[in-house]
Amino acid sequence: MTELAQKVQQDLLEAIGNDDLVLPTLPEVALQIRQAAEDPEISVSTLSKVIGRDTALSARLIKVVNSPLLRAAQEVTDLHTAITRLGVNYSSNLAIGLVMEQIFNARSEVVEQKMRDVWRRSLEVAGVSYALCRSYSQLKPDQAALGGLVHQIGVLPILTYAEDHYELLSDPVSLNHVIERIHPLLGDKLLRVWEFPEQLVQIPGQYLDFSRQSSRIDYVDLVQVATLYCHKDTEHPLSRIDAFSVPAFKKLGIDPDNKAMCLDLEESRSMLY
Repeated sequence: MTELAQKVQQDLLEAIGNDDLVLPTLPEVALQIRQAAEDPEISVSTLSKVIGRDTALSARLIKVVNSPLLRAAQEVTDLHTAITRLGVNYSSNLAIGLVMEQIFNARSEVVEQKMRDVWRRSLEVAGVSYALCRSYSQLKPDQAALGGLVHQIGVLPILTYAEDHYELLSDPVSLNHVIERIHPLLGDKLLRVWEFPEQLVQIPGQYLDFSRQSSRIDYVDLVQVATLYCHKDTEHPLSRIDAFSVPAFKKLGIDPDNKAMCLDLEESRSMLY
């Protein structure tokens, strides 16, 4: 590891430990959606009103409903029908996940591009996690998708930090080192601050532990398998992990070479674009 990466890593770890790192708060609309969704009696109309205050968000949800994985016979063009089709839980979790995209704003083109890459990958992993959850577990697909959306959320504060530290920004090797080492820690911290459910808080810190054993299938397993699937046949180091040796695949009862499954998952990758 470079000297710079080591110094920045130490500074960031100290800042996290002392609660000195300023972490972004969840936008008001996300808090309102979460609050609304916590009411077991909530109607589709009420949730429509809350989500409808954010036009970009409404458009994204309608787009998701019309994606190949969920597409119905007739195209959905309004938010009320979209929420009815997706269900209240999935609509609210997905909306909260998509609102996060708006939290981190880049000032430089380099960081803007990196943030876009992180977000694109997160959307892919979310779509595949959703599909895996529906087919191979009894867990909630809406939570699995949200888990996929936030699995790399810890990368974003590091990129924001890099914008204020030009020496780090201009040294991609050191920046990548810092991201790899720190993002799981920061992700856990951020989700805790945002009061996410415990089973999702664990994802950023554990999804890269490929020898991880747990007594039953959980959201970390789903995001882990989805991550490996989304990196296969790429130049990324994760593409070299032997899926047959990863306990999560065995737990879900998945054969990584199954062509039909790969076809299904391929379709789900672009579900949230």
